[in-house]
Amino acid sequence: MAAQETVDHKYVYDFAEGNKDQKELLGGKGANLAEMTNLGLPVPPGFTITTSACQAYLATGSEPAGLADQVGSHLDALERAMGRTLGDPEDPLLVSVRSGAKFSMPGMMETVLNVGLNDRSVVGLARQAGGSAGSDSTSDSDRFAWDSYRRLIQMFGKTVCAVPGEDFEHALDDAKRAKGSDLDLDLTADDLRALVDTYKKIFRRHTGRDFPQQPREQLDLAIRAVFESWNAERAVIYRRQERLPAEAGTAVNVVAMVFGNLGTDSGTGVAFTRDPASGTQGIYGDYLANAQGEDVVSGIRNTVPLQELERIDKKSYDELLDYMARLERHYKDLCDIEFTIERGKLWMLQTRVGKRTAAAAFNIAGQLVDEGLIDLDEALHRVNGAQLAQLMFPRFNLDHEFQPVATGIGASPGAAVGKVVFTSARAVELAGRGEAVILVRRETNPDDLNGMIAAQGILTSRGGKTSHAAVVARGMGKTCVSGADQLDVDIPAKRFTVAGQTVHEGDVVSIDGTTGKVYLGEVPVMPSEVVRYFEGTLDPEQADVLVRAVHRIMTHADDRRRLAVRTNADTKADAARARRFGAQGIGLCRTEHMFLGDRRELVERLILASTDADREQALAALLPLQRADFVEIFREMDGLPVTVRLIDPPLHEFLPPLEQLAVNVAVAQERGEAAAREEALLAAVRRMHEENPMLGLRGVRLGLVIPGLFAMQVRAITEAAVAVAESGGSAFPEIMVPLVGAVQELETVRTETEKIIAEVVGGSGVEVLIGTMIEVPRAALTAGEIAEAAQFFSFGTNDLTQMAWGFSRDDVEGAFFWRYLELGIFGISPFESIDRDGVGRLVRIAAEEGRAARSELKLGVCGEHGGDPDSVHFFHEVGLDYVSCSPFRVPVARLEAGRAAVETAGSDSR
Repeated sequence: MAAQETVDHKYVYDFAEGNKDQKELLGGKGANLAEMTNLGLPVPPGFTITTSACQAYLATGSEPAGLADQVGSHLDALERAMGRTLGDPEDPLLVSVRSGAKFSMPGMMETVLNVGLNDRSVVGLARQAGGSAGSDSTSDSDRFAWDSYRRLIQMFGKTVCAVPGEDFEHALDDAKRAKGSDLDLDLTADDLRALVDTYKKIFRRHTGRDFPQQPREQLDLAIRAVFESWNAERAVIYRRQERLPAEAGTAVNVVAMVFGNLGTDSGTGVAFTRDPASGTQGIYGDYLANAQGEDVVSGIRNTVPLQELERIDKKSYDELLDYMARLERHYKDLCDIEFTIERGKLWMLQTRVGKRTAAAAFNIAGQLVDEGLIDLDEALHRVNGAQLAQLMFPRFNLDHEFQPVATGIGASPGAAVGKVVFTSARAVELAGRGEAVILVRRETNPDDLNGMIAAQGILTSRGGKTSHAAVVARGMGKTCVSGADQLDVDIPAKRFTVAGQTVHEGDVVSIDGTTGKVYLGEVPVMPSEVVRYFEGTLDPEQADVLVRAVHRIMTHADDRRRLAVRTNADTKADAARARRFGAQGIGLCRTEHMFLGDRRELVERLILASTDADREQALAALLPLQRADFVEIFREMDGLPVTVRLIDPPLHEFLPPLEQLAVNVAVAQERGEAAAREEALLAAVRRMHEENPMLGLRGVRLGLVIPGLFAMQVRAITEAAVAVAESGGSAFPEIMVPLVGAVQELETVRTETEKIIAEVVGGSGVEVLIGTMIEVPRAALTAGEIAEAAQFFSFGTNDLTQMAWGFSRDDVEGAFFWRYLELGIFGISPFESIDRDGVGRLVRIAAEEGRAARSELKLGVCGEHGGDPDSVHFFHEVGLDYVSCSPFRVPVARLEAGRAAVETAGSDSR
């Protein structure tokens, strides 16, 4: 080993020293180049500078001690292997300098080709290729040399020295225009030589110096530029989007250049071992003769299908197919391959596990099981809940050109088309006639529930992914776009304006809940076969290959998972749908939704009751209605547990807004009209008014302040369970007390609740559990005490997140989350995926201390996080018994619960 290698850190590895399992150190590209080298495939020689070198450089702003010497040592070895010297004027070695992070980030970081060319070595390159490169050079070899040189100046100038790329492009366009052509290939060697002179002048104008002529200086500057591209804006944005770690850094690969632009017997291409769109086996890819790799991905020239290579160069084609088959068997997955042919010699430049569509992911996983390359556990690991969600929602067919007029937040996936309506009443009216409608609001509230149910989709100009519109829409499987602030919504005028156009009630719009895009007019919709399968209307044995693959993997996920999956459902219809989707009970039945619509007047009577008798009368009227609700739900969930949350929101949400009531009363008084009811309501609303109602009179506090309210609900739940049992069914109710912060609150409610249950159950054999929702940080921190009075905990992670962070989920997403994401404070909204370090720690503490106090304590989660793939893995890790989510997310949670179990088992075995 050379003396330079004795430094504390080894920063540089030859390809022969690494392997595919060293992606964290060598990056994905470097690890796979090493693997192909070890397999004996024709890989150009080279070496990899590690991610740790990048991390050190970014931390200090300078290269780490020893790196320059190690690069020099490995460069010497590369020169010996190639029999050439970097930038030698007679017989030059040229290298490419390429990025390569652990995770694939295609096109996000930098590459510099042809490093080592200068005014002298360009002549040697031409001779090496068979030309002269003199001032009157005209041969193809001369053309190739000057084309390579202009590419270096262009890429080096833009990447290393921040020269505006458009200046080079304009000069190239001018050269082609002078030639009367649109093609680079029509430029002669002399044209390109003149273009090199122009590029040098552009370089000097922007940098104040001549283009560097020292090959080692070019190499060192290119390496630094690749390091720095890790923090380029596009790379940062991509990492945030893909949830990739910001601290990982990129490796740098220095590879001997091979040339696909040496003539018609040379070329470059990209190949896939299977179709990345569908997973179908076959030959997929593109080839471009007489071109370098950048020409293929840039789209500046039209490629030909990979199959054409068989006619162009059958020897290379046959070799490529052999290598593709070997790589797929070795990696046991779809491989994405880049290759170059240099005068009939095939070189393998890169391979990686290829990106694919959601459909291809499921299909390929199933195929590889059939081929004996992987088992079902690995197949389950190869797919994920986000991909399954993509397959479940309908989507627009955008084969024709449709331009969005606005883009909001894709709050609930799917594609919805309908007539615009601006009120819930109008939505219900038109839907009752069989018309599809889109409910458009500035923002929704509980009053809009009927309209949301009636609508095909919901569009709001305010709010985020956890706004009322978003949460309720996801729960119902409704498409929703929220926060489309380009819309100026005028409810009284029944219109909105956007992009200079006015859309009136009755006009048709189309909304995409996945992308957040809003279209005017009708965009064709394609239904999801996967949803039909989950609903039981499509036999998987009679379905297409995708549905069969989904069925196979879902069956295995259910066999492997430890976590049960329940649903959040408040109606008979939601409960039935969720059960078809595989829910094993209801983890959250929100009773406040049962008090809307026709029952609002009864709630008003309860609020306005001035005597105990009036209050008891109102509660007595509500009791049979509540009981009937629960009978329906228990029957749908026959034999499965149903967790019913006692009423949670503050009662003022069931009353008209304070301002509206005040105006109504003032107008009535001005006219001398009787307004006794409105005046009484106004007095009640004023009496109950709170500056911050989400932290006020709600949940258990409401039940303790309004005598008989919780008692009525407990009686309705228990009587419904007994009625179902007596009719031959099985009901397993679990009564959940919300917003408990102190064990004394739960003990007080439990004492009254147990008396009612004992009175109603009698000898029916019905068992009713009593527990609480852990959604107040104090409850999580005193879980050991609370567990003494609770038979189960259900974590309400929406409110727990809100209170732990100290911000309102209905306000903050549009206000500043975008800036937090931009700055890297959030990798993802904590309302979308569980904050493991903060909120997650509260969950872990409560789970551990609760179980320590009561070993048989049941633990679940019913916030929106219950259907988030990453969060499901966390809940498995901390030992919860179940997750609960909206009906349409049940299959996603089932899949991820299975994946979590498989990955935990794999980790334990290691």
